[in-house]
Amino acid sequence: MEPSLLLLLALLLGFFLLLVRGHSKSHGCLPPGPQPLPLLGNLLQMDRGGLLKSFIQLQGKYGDVFTVHLGPRPVAVLCGTETIKEALVGQAEAFSGRGTVAVIEPIFKDYGVIFASGERWKALRRFSLATMRDFGMGKRSVEEQIQEEAQCLVEELRKSQGAFLDPTFLFHGVAANTICSIAFGERFDYKDRQFLRLLELLCQSFELMSSFSSQVFELFSGFLKYFPGTHRQACQKLQEILDYIGTSVEKHWATLDPSAPRDFIDSYLLHMEKEKSNQDSVFDHQNLMVTVHSLFFAGSESISSTLCFGFLSCSKKVQKEIDQVIGSRRLPTLDDRTNMPCTEAVLHEIQRFSDLAPLGLPHRVTKDTLFRGYLVPKDTEVYPILSSALHDPRYSAQPDTFNPDHFLDANGALKRSEAFMPFSIGETDLRFHSWTPEGRDHTPGQK
Repeated sequence: MEPSLLLLLALLLGFFLLLVRGHSKSHGCLPPGPQPLPLLGNLLQMDRGGLLKSFIQLQGKYGDVFTVHLGPRPVAVLCGTETIKEALVGQAEAFSGRGTVAVIEPIFKDYGVIFASGERWKALRRFSLATMRDFGMGKRSVEEQIQEEAQCLVEELRKSQGAFLDPTFLFHGVAANTICSIAFGERFDYKDRQFLRLLELLCQSFELMSSFSSQVFELFSGFLKYFPGTHRQACQKLQEILDYIGTSVEKHWATLDPSAPRDFIDSYLLHMEKEKSNQDSVFDHQNLMVTVHSLFFAGSESISSTLCFGFLSCSKKVQKEIDQVIGSRRLPTLDDRTNMPCTEAVLHEIQRFSDLAPLGLPHRVTKDTLFRGYLVPKDTEVYPILSSALHDPRYSAQPDTFNPDHFLDANGALKRSEAFMPFSIGETDLRFHSWTPEGRDHTPGQK
């Protein structure tokens, strides 16, 4: 072999060893995990079934707290009910930073009520909660808007006259229209061209984000972002939704009546005007746009998925309870929930079993954080695997089976579960508790 070639190989080998040594030293405080390769991280150890399947397999080997390297970056992974609670509730402030979802980061960045961090997130969340709560003050309450949309759904179902019908589209429409009523102050006919386009964009965005190529992009976004792929297609779809929101905000500005706010956008614009002299205010145009986008994007999908699953899992017990408590002469209200434990248990089990947000949203520690004997360096990303809590065998007798009895006690009353965290837990929970059904019954420690 040529001496020059031997020298080159030796240099490459030396460089490789330096990378490995430097990699391990720089992240030596993190929990244990599979040995990463330079640049590739743990790519070769990941299951082609996706990140969730890979994390559950690694949990079996390394326990409830471990580290994986998504490409070159280390991520601390939290599994199991107690582990996630200990982090997101017990050390809420330290784990309150937001991580990034690479495929949608160019659109949401660190704006809006879901993807913002720190004081910006706290202010936007407080405002959103208060606004939803106050919708009954001279305006139609959120509950009334949901009731109206439910009646529209019933009318659409009646049009089928008992024929076979796939209700998936209608459930997507109901969910999106409910968010539209809250955010934009208007609902659409299910055949409206603009509405159909918004639904199409939502469905296509989720399909692209759930694809295998998007998960690969999550590992190597720093490099792949310069090339075409599903990440660019997803961003184009999401940008079109954002453009529509921008047009709606402009119309709201032009017709704004300070004495009679019509919806969430009006309320935000009035608050923004009130704080215009505050140079540190987070209430600007970009946060409004992304907050409304977040409501539309996340809310529509979670509601429609719950409705679809609920339609498939309707039981005679639920129908009997509905007939006894509500009957056929009036609309249901949230106050009926206390008298409908069977229906409540089914709704809980739907959200547990359907795994609406299995990986949750990535977090980031805001400071060097001691957690279960490991020192997690500041700005390390943290993945709370919500699916591992929802399917925790310590809290569900049959975690992989749909069984509403998971949420009923021996007397048939609704039973709470510490492992029930379909949208996270603590102050980082994605639910808006003043108006979503699931948010009204949590303890103060699980806001």
